[in-house]
Amino acid sequence: MGPPEAYLRGRWTERDWRNVPGPFYGALTDSCWTGRDIAPAHVVYEDDYGSEIVYRQPRNASEVQLVLTAAWNDPCGGYAADGDEHWTLRLLQEWWVDRGRLAAWIDDLQRRWSSRERADERENAAGLREYAEYLGSGLEADLRHYGFWLDHRRPPRPDERLPHLG
Repeated sequence: MGPPEAYLRGRWTERDWRNVPGPFYGALTDSCWTGRDIAPAHVVYEDDYGSEIVYRQPRNASEVQLVLTAAWNDPCGGYAADGDEHWTLRLLQEWWVDRGRLAAWIDDLQRRWSSRERADERENAAGLREYAEYLGSGLEADLRHYGFWLDHRRPPRPDERLPHLG
């Protein structure tokens, strides 16, 4: 794939608000809809331009490789992996407080696309259902760990408190 800086060229200021906080995000990616073919447990498509968004951050090396491969396949170079340089605990908390807007968007698009004729739209609707499930159960714990990491640049020890998201 070559050096990541050759294909991870997304800009923080252009990131899609629907990306889950973390190091990886989509920012003005292409609309070729290749990301879910490569990393279906991490990528869904939005309905404004068909761009790719990261709905679940990778948790291990093989998942990182999948997201990097999705990024490498984006001809616009719209993925980025510099989220850790930009996210703060405060921004993370603001994102979490606004999750109702995200949940409404997911619900609306998932309902509209789940009955479409196009198989790829129905498949994306399945990914949106996974995103909704993750938003409802699991994401908060992951973000609390990420918030700790942002503040301390290390994982928490078992006896340490995780930050509240609000």
